[in-house]
Amino acid sequence: MSDVLYEIKSGVGLITLNRPRALNALSLSMVRDLTACLLAWRDDAKVLAVAIRGSHKEGVFGHFCAGGDIRFFHQAALAGDPSLEDFFTEEYTLNHLIHSYPKPYMAFMDGIVMGGGMGLSQGAAFRLVTERTQMAMPETHIGLFPDVGGGYFLSRLAGATGEFLGLTGQTLGAAEAVAIGLADGQVHSSQLPTLWEGLTGQSWSDGAAVLHWLRSQVDTQKPPAPVWQHSHMQQVFALPTVMAMLDALTTLSQGPGPHAPWAQSTLDVLHHRSPLMLCVVLEQIRRARGITLAEDLRMERNMVRHCFHHRPLATVKPWKAFAPWRWTKTSSRSGSLSGFQKSTPLRSSLSLAKLGRRMHTPCVA
Repeated sequence: MSDVLYEIKSGVGLITLNRPRALNALSLSMVRDLTACLLAWRDDAKVLAVAIRGSHKEGVFGHFCAGGDIRFFHQAALAGDPSLEDFFTEEYTLNHLIHSYPKPYMAFMDGIVMGGGMGLSQGAAFRLVTERTQMAMPETHIGLFPDVGGGYFLSRLAGATGEFLGLTGQTLGAAEAVAIGLADGQVHSSQLPTLWEGLTGQSWSDGAAVLHWLRSQVDTQKPPAPVWQHSHMQQVFALPTVMAMLDALTTLSQGPGPHAPWAQSTLDVLHHRSPLMLCVVLEQIRRARGITLAEDLRMERNMVRHCFHHRPLATVKPWKAFAPWRWTKTSSRSGSLSGFQKSTPLRSSLSLAKLGRRMHTPCVA
C-alpha cells in the first residue's frame, strides 16, 4: 500500500500519510506524491479544499508526521547518494507550494508534529491540534537547524519566542501551540473522525465554506500564554549572541528569583544541543525575520547542504543514544560561526524553481 493515500469526496481532497511504523516520516517518494497530488488538485475545479492527516499502527490519526526520514539521511550521506540533495530541494518546494496554495488547506495535527511535519502544516489555512499533539522543531539536538521554512515561521512569533523554540527544541502541547500562533484551533482527539467525515458529508458552495465549517466545530479561543513565555525568557533570548544568553541564564539560575529553576533547566537543555548549530540557528532566525518565505527556503537549502559537508549526519545515529555534544569555552562564541556564514549567503544561484523542474513546479520566487 502507498505511503500517501488520497481521494476526493464532496469536493474535498483528502490526504492520509500512511507510513505509521515510521511515524509517517517523509521519504523522497512521499514528498513527490504529495507534490503531484497538490499540483493536480490545485488545477482541478472539482476540488474546493484539501485536508491532510496522519495515521498510526492502529488506524488513522494518532500521529501526524515526525519529520524527514533520518535513517535515509544517514545512509544517503554515508553512500554519497545524490537523492539526498533531491530530497531537500523537493521538500522545500513542497513547503512553498503549501504556504501559497490557492485553496483552503487544513492540517489535522494529531500526535507527533515535528520537523518536516511542521513543513506540511505551518502553511495551512487551518491548523488543528489535539490533547495528543507533541509539536517541536528539535533539530539542534542532532546537529541540524529548524528547516522546512522554520526560520520564517519561528521568526514571526512574538518577541524572542522563535529564538527560544529554535534553540531549545522545546515540545509544545495543543494549548501552547494555539497560544503562541503555531496552531489555530484545538479539539479532543475523539472528535477527529467525526470532523473528517463531516468534511465529506455535505455539499459545499466553495472552499471558504469548508474552512468556515471546520472553524465553527472546534475551539479557536486563544489560551493564556505558556508558563515559559515570561519576561525573563524574552529578555534572555533577545540577547545578541548565544554566549550572552548562556551567561544570563547562569546568572539567573544562581539567583533567588522564581525563575531560577527555569534558567537552570534551560541551561541543561542548551548544553545538550550542538554548540555550533545554536549559533547558526540564532543567525538563521534573525536573518529570516526580514526576508520572504521563498528567500528563507533558499537560504535553508544552502544551509542544509553545508550541514552535511561540515558535520555529516552520517556521524550521528539520532534514533539511537549517542554521546552529548562536546562543549568548550569557545563553543558558543560568534567566531565559531564565521566559516558557516561565509558559505551560506542569503541569496545564491540555487533556485528552488530551477532545481525542481523535473516535477514541473512553478517558480516559487
